[in-house]
Amino acid sequence: MPSLNSTIDLDVKKFFRWWLRELDFLVPEKIRQLVNEKQGFIIVRPENNQLALTYMLNEQAEPLAILERNASGIEQYKALRAKDERVAKANLILRLTGTEAIQKELALPIAVKENLSQVVAYELDRYTPFKAEQVYFAVKLLEGEHEPGQIRVMLVLTPRETLDALYEDIKTMDMSPLFVDYEAAPNDLGQRYDGYNLLPENLREKPANAQRLIYTGLIAAIFLLLGAVLVLPVWFEYQTINTLQEKIDAIEKDAKEVKALQLEVDSIIDETRLLIAEKNAVPTLVDMLNTLSTLIKDDTWLSYAQYSDGHLQLQGESPAASALIGVLEDSKLFANARFVSPVTQDRITGQERFQITVDVIPTAEPPSVPSKQGGANGQDR
Repeated sequence: MPSLNSTIDLDVKKFFRWWLRELDFLVPEKIRQLVNEKQGFIIVRPENNQLALTYMLNEQAEPLAILERNASGIEQYKALRAKDERVAKANLILRLTGTEAIQKELALPIAVKENLSQVVAYELDRYTPFKAEQVYFAVKLLEGEHEPGQIRVMLVLTPRETLDALYEDIKTMDMSPLFVDYEAAPNDLGQRYDGYNLLPENLREKPANAQRLIYTGLIAAIFLLLGAVLVLPVWFEYQTINTLQEKIDAIEKDAKEVKALQLEVDSIIDETRLLIAEKNAVPTLVDMLNTLSTLIKDDTWLSYAQYSDGHLQLQGESPAASALIGVLEDSKLFANARFVSPVTQDRITGQERFQITVDVIPTAEPPSVPSKQGGANGQDR
């Protein structure tokens, strides 16, 4: 079971090299040909005072020529380029033999992984008979099993004088190598981003601007597409939520207005019901007067009548004022009849003056009032 405390070794450079290979694979062949005219590889291998040229394409090797490292060799190469257009369109690689270069496998502490070239350069005289200023060297991290806390690297080196002389000869022939490697540890031409290069930085071929721009554009486009994939759905959801929220706000505003109107209508209805209930709680004045006209005989007349707060106050003259109490008590409309002042007699007419207060009985079944909801047939009662 793997330990959760183990350190994750993330090689960012290796990841980006893999990514560039994938981008290169995704570019259509026609576009790749427009951007980069170079196809295949010309392997230049020194043999004594000669240069052996081999054409490589899709892992198929084809010997082309053996050139002299002199003026005649220059003419031979010019004739070869004129005759075979593949030579002009191929990437050039200078591959050293065991005569010009050596290799050695080293085991180093894993702590030096980040500064591998600097550490090897400082300790080069310990690993080889040369000092760092005498050789061109390259180191490559090896895959596979290794001791805990250590890494395995391959060291390839060549004397500076040897490589400088070879470089001058091929440069005179108008050759510009893409990189220099060693035939005992050749670079994988299909994975050349992971390879090593013995050629010093100042002598290396600069990549074409067009190709660099195309790859930069592809990387930028991928980042833009990735950003669009991540951002656009969120933005669309945000827009949808905003649209829905605006509709909800509008509906809530209308609902609040409707609710306010409903409350106002309910208040008016309640006030109307209260007024109707108060009005129907007691008989009308007309009913009171009609009842009094029926109950009081013709020999009794009223000079004053006032209704207030459920009480009816009567003033007038009658031959027998005390009899009015019983008459009013027997009525279904009045109750609790009583004199509110002493009965006096008029000396002129001989009639008894009275002042009576009687309670008006509320109606037992007041008329129905309009309800807030309609009846069974959908109409207000």
